[in-house]
Amino acid sequence: MQHDRNAAIDGFLAASGWPGAARRNLADDASFRRYERVELGGRRAVLMDAPPDKEDVRSFVTVSKLLTAQGLSAPEILAEDPQNGFLLLEDLGDDTYTRVLARGGDEYELYSLATDTLIRLQRDFRPAAQVPDYSRDKLAAEADLLIDWFWPAVKGSPCPEPDRAVFRGLWRNALGHAFAVPSSLVLRDYHVDNLIHLPDRTAEAACGLLDFQDAVIGPVTYDLVSLFEDARRDVPHALANGLMRRYLNAFPAMPRDAFALSYAVMGVQRATKIVGIFTRLDRRDGKSSYLRHIPRTWGWLEGGLRHPMLRDLKEWYDMNFPPDLRRAPAAASASAQDGARS
Repeated sequence: MQHDRNAAIDGFLAASGWPGAARRNLADDASFRRYERVELGGRRAVLMDAPPDKEDVRSFVTVSKLLTAQGLSAPEILAEDPQNGFLLLEDLGDDTYTRVLARGGDEYELYSLATDTLIRLQRDFRPAAQVPDYSRDKLAAEADLLIDWFWPAVKGSPCPEPDRAVFRGLWRNALGHAFAVPSSLVLRDYHVDNLIHLPDRTAEAACGLLDFQDAVIGPVTYDLVSLFEDARRDVPHALANGLMRRYLNAFPAMPRDAFALSYAVMGVQRATKIVGIFTRLDRRDGKSSYLRHIPRTWGWLEGGLRHPMLRDLKEWYDMNFPPDLRRAPAAASASAQDGARS
């Protein structure tokens, strides 16, 4: 099967003007997508390989065009074959924020640029019918991932239906607060792994954007949560708070109390979802490396639950996931080995 896929990729590259291009793996991610760097005659590009039975590359193309129309740095689409799940993209390089920060890059400068990029995106964005809504039903279904995957992983049995029903009811109430702020384009994975520093470009175009194919129209607070409450790294509170003020100063009509509550709801929802997703990646997909981020994600979740309007939701989490359960479960492979030894 992989041989057939490789042959199809070579055919796509040849038809796109890159016959015989050298290929090497660039990155895998938490989805079914895979990326390769392709090189030919001094030219470089990035291949996105997204099996069409698992992913739809057309959404990436749609959002890329929306972003570039605003003067932002999404990769240019060089060639596309949506039927087979292939895209050939402009190569924005290797300087992800993650790598630049690891080399000692200026944290404040990078996060300020990312904040300004969000400000520009949200200020200039106009409604796009081709982008789906981030509906309350969708947000609630994502929260369910916690009880679908993390609950049985740490408790040893599925979540009982009465507990599930209470959880869903609490989330229906909480999500009503999320939409008290304006809606805009939400990239959904707006964090350091998906931002690239492009110092040769000016203003907000110096922030390259990746991994936005799941973009939706939803509360403006969501991508700020993605940036400042990163599951993969600790973002200093002073830095986040200062840049939050910078963001709010750009939108003086934004209701501050409603913004703070929406931010808290989106923070809890996103952390809840991520704990479930990282557990699923281990249990279903054999990707145990994400489990190490679960304790940090619980920390972000606890912070959001401190908002007084989320008191009922906090009581549910405290009752069902006391501190000793707010940990990474043992990897599925380790659990299987323990079972084999016992």
